[in-house]
Amino acid sequence: MNRYPLWKYILILVAVLLGLLYTAPNYFGESPALQVTTGKATVKVNSDTVTQVAEALKRDGIVSDNVGLEGSGDSSAVIARFATPDAQFKAKAALERDLNRDPTDPDYIVTVNLVKNTPVWMEKLRAKPMNLGLDLRGGVHFLLQVDAKATLETRVKGIQAASRSQLREANVRHAGIDRVGDRIEIKFRDAATRDQARNVLARQNADLAFADAADGTDLKLIVTLKPEALQRVVEEGVRQNISTLGKRINELGVTEPVIQQQGRDRIVVQLPGVQDVAHAKDIIGRTATLEFRMVDESVTPGTELSAAIPLNSELFTQGQGAPAVVSKDVFLTGDYISSATASFDQNQQPSVSLDLNGDGGRRMREATRERVGKRMAVLLKEKGKYTVLSNATIQSELGSRFQITGLGTPEKAAELALLLRSGALSAPMEFVEERVVGPQLGAENIAKGLHSTLWGFVAIAIFMVIYYQLFGFFSVVALACNLLFLLALLSRMQATLTLPGIAAIALALGMAIDANVLINERIREELRAGNTPQAAISAGFSHAWATILDSNVTTLIVGLALLVFGSGAVRGFAVVHCLGILTSMFSAVFLSRGVVNLWYGRKKKLGKIAIGTVWNNGAVGAGAKPAVKK
Repeated sequence: MNRYPLWKYILILVAVLLGLLYTAPNYFGESPALQVTTGKATVKVNSDTVTQVAEALKRDGIVSDNVGLEGSGDSSAVIARFATPDAQFKAKAALERDLNRDPTDPDYIVTVNLVKNTPVWMEKLRAKPMNLGLDLRGGVHFLLQVDAKATLETRVKGIQAASRSQLREANVRHAGIDRVGDRIEIKFRDAATRDQARNVLARQNADLAFADAADGTDLKLIVTLKPEALQRVVEEGVRQNISTLGKRINELGVTEPVIQQQGRDRIVVQLPGVQDVAHAKDIIGRTATLEFRMVDESVTPGTELSAAIPLNSELFTQGQGAPAVVSKDVFLTGDYISSATASFDQNQQPSVSLDLNGDGGRRMREATRERVGKRMAVLLKEKGKYTVLSNATIQSELGSRFQITGLGTPEKAAELALLLRSGALSAPMEFVEERVVGPQLGAENIAKGLHSTLWGFVAIAIFMVIYYQLFGFFSVVALACNLLFLLALLSRMQATLTLPGIAAIALALGMAIDANVLINERIREELRAGNTPQAAISAGFSHAWATILDSNVTTLIVGLALLVFGSGAVRGFAVVHCLGILTSMFSAVFLSRGVVNLWYGRKKKLGKIAIGTVWNNGAVGAGAKPAVKK
């Protein structure tokens, strides 16, 4: 009646062992470390960087526990571990001095960090510690705002270039196209041509507004961007920037950063564990923008320019494609790129194959159709400085898919492809708020949360053992396993634990013990009804299951609602709450009954059970003995 088959005991044992395995990494702690990441989009972190770091530490006589490369691609970083914080800070000063040629424009960024001490064999089994949120670990909080003015300026530049191309294709003659502030002014000789130009531009772009003006003998068509179109551009820029920031913040080695939109044009960035605000701002602020422009071949740049730079062109001297004189008109930006891969051209020379979205392909065709044989420059804008990534000749009219050639080596091609994939920032941003949560405050929050959960568990355990005796002890065992399973799930999922999450753990303990109380009281009722102890145990678990299921399902519905409609701390609470409900149902019913069956199930003739005092008809019975009906 009260016996589990062997497979159920094996299942319980496996669940407990897995719980121990995935909970254990949380107890190994962290070690002081330094993280070396690239300070420029054109500088790559690889195995050579590991050698540089190791040699620099050796020259300065600083002992490191381990130096290795972690991550891949644009998230690669060199991690150096140290025994003490003193060695960590000495190494930081040494590496910043030895790795960077120009301290004002560093090639590498050295960041103070903490790394997990989880054994390698556990990491191979994907057993890693939980990530701690900003309120538990400390860190930095940034609020960034998209620069709507700069976004409008970039958009207006694109409209200027597109208008010139569209009017040329439609064979509409004009007397000049100028950008004045946030509007485009197109001059015409007669009103009929101006009306024709308005019709051409309006058909191509529904986001434009038009107005007529006059300047002496010239007639003007004033082109501006509609307010709703600007708002849409800003919103799209925010979404694109969130994606790009996620890739760049990987360079800081932050576990579970929070990057989310707030309002119409703001982004919240939380970096747990990061205390160096300056370096964090540098990483976030250096997110690059890409621009495609045409090379002005009327001027040949060199050490001494043979002619003056034209008014609508500018000279760039940095990068592998420099020096180059390029037009100020930007006909395409990096946010139109859907993919970029390193490849080889028809002559088996390194190249980068690009795929553009539909609008990007149209812009590229319009820009290159009549410029075959001329040169096109790909510029990377970083910290307000431009780097010429490529300065290649257009072999034929380009569309949604084309190649950039003349890159020299496959390594440079792979590097350029990486930058084109992840370097574009759709809209400029500025910092409007920054806060630092100290590690000491986080440690206090952890201690308080741990103590509240621990003493709550102890109080529950004492009450259950006193009131329900041996069955109370079984309930405490199930409760401990429930906590073990919940921590193991959170660690396996690599969830971020915050103060609301700790509150949800405490709530899960209360709900789990409530299920055991229902079971124990139901067993008492069966004993009072005159059933034998074995029958009372079986009926108690069976009849209490429906009530436990109903109460947990209704609470789970509320938790799912918080998960779907909540955000931030509310969502974190909901995740732990929902997981706690699932683990409590497993431990309170399945595991608890397994322990009871293991203890009492082997006894064929069971006279009494230790479940505390059984009250019957106002009299105190003999605790666990079944009542006798007369």
